[in-house]
Amino acid sequence: MDIKQQTNILKEHLDHLKQKFEQNDPPENRKDRALFQKVKEETTPIYQLLEEWEKESLQLIRERKVNVHPHQIVSTKENMELLLMHSYYIDVRRKRYMELNHSVQYIFDQLLRELNTKV
Repeated sequence: MDIKQQTNILKEHLDHLKQKFEQNDPPENRKDRALFQKVKEETTPIYQLLEEWEKESLQLIRERKVNVHPHQIVSTKENMELLLMHSYYIDVRRKRYMELNHSVQYIFDQLLRELNTKV
């Protein structure tokens, strides 16, 4: 899977997570084992894709194929990981969630723009 596909899939996950955050209520018991298993099951593939995305994005930056700062890629990965947890546990204010969401969305879009013009 190439970096464009990965980025587009991650953008879809980002939208899905935002809907989950906006439409669901916080869990009654955050220490619920069943909830933990559900979250783990649903998020593991996203974490793996995110890991691969980070590695390939940083490689493109090293090869000077895209003009994005490496720190932006690392921060985007970390922010996406935060969004994954906040979307299920709904344990952050909406404003903070949206800031993280927009930040991740911005870098995904920037990377796609760079890929479309350079590669």
